[in-house]
Amino acid sequence: MNYLFICYSNCTTCKKAKNWLGKYNISYDERNIKENNPTEEEIRLWYKNSSLPLKKFFNTSGMLYRSHKLSDKLPSMSEDDQIKLLASDGMLLKRPLLIKDKTVLIGFKEEKWNILK
Repeated sequence: MNYLFICYSNCTTCKKAKNWLGKYNISYDERNIKENNPTEEEIRLWYKNSSLPLKKFFNTSGMLYRSHKLSDKLPSMSEDDQIKLLASDGMLLKRPLLIKDKTVLIGFKEEKWNILK
């Protein structure tokens, strides 16, 4: 089974991650986050498998995050409501995401992705 690489084609960080995957011959299936938004069930599973705080799944530098003033709203939202919100629009999710089994990498930090080499 290949990794699932969830990205947005106009994102420079996603492009860097894609180049890195190619450089190390890591097989993946690409999914455009804007055209094929992750479901609540997927986000729940990834969140559970990641051992990361749910806030790490949010694209905090995105226009949608800022326009909805989510930095003020998230602390008072339930986990369930946050997941529903993330599933409502792919542009709220931090990208890229690289997923396979229990491996969930969010954003591209080469030092973290080096575990795949």
